[in-house]
Amino acid sequence: MMAHYRASDSKREQFRRYLEKAGVIDSLTSVLVALYEKQERPSNALEFVRERLDAVGLNSVQAEALQQEVIELRQRCASLVEENKDLRARLQRYEPGDGAGEE
Repeated sequence: MMAHYRASDSKREQFRRYLEKAGVIDSLTSVLVALYEKQERPSNALEFVRERLDAVGLNSVQAEALQQEVIELRQRCASLVEENKDLRARLQRYEPGDGAGEE
């Protein structure tokens, strides 16, 4: 039984070193400290941890690029919605009906 305990202890230590080397321990610690230091506890602690870990995983250049992409995609979506409205109105002039075929 003692040999099994040592083997398990050794595996546990190797895993701990792996997590430490990969920066997982530091990331988890910083997120948990941020949660602890919050004046008002979030209603969903797990969501808070997920959001903070996502933010830790992105560097500022990646985050900025993603934010810019979101802005561009929202603008494109708004443009397409307007284009769709315009095309529907134009189509309605040529094919007036009761609107049953619409959305």
